[in-house]
Amino acid sequence: MLNWPDYRKELLGRIGEISKLSPDTVGGYQTLTKANSKNGHLDAKTRELISLAVAVTTRCDGCITVHTAEALKHGASHEEIAEALGVAVAMNAGAALVYSARVMDAVSAYESAARPA
Repeated sequence: MLNWPDYRKELLGRIGEISKLSPDTVGGYQTLTKANSKNGHLDAKTRELISLAVAVTTRCDGCITVHTAEALKHGASHEEIAEALGVAVAMNAGAALVYSARVMDAVSAYESAARPA
């Protein structure tokens, strides 16, 4: 697997390069990130646990390394991280089930369209 701390350092360096080339893009991302923390309804640890679950569902290694470090910094335990990841697994399975229902609906629609009137 990856050396996650080294990857995070390299990734943040590359994002710094992008920021120099396209400051509004990175600035816009930072604005979105900061906006959620201003509400105060969720603590930082909870936001990071949610971020880890989303990182898994979107398959984002960069998100994994950044939000793992942040979750640990905010006191997330291995058990809390594992529970958040369990939610991600369930959501992916749930999404597959929902989209399976869509496939069956498409099958029915094609079969109906193929029947003579």
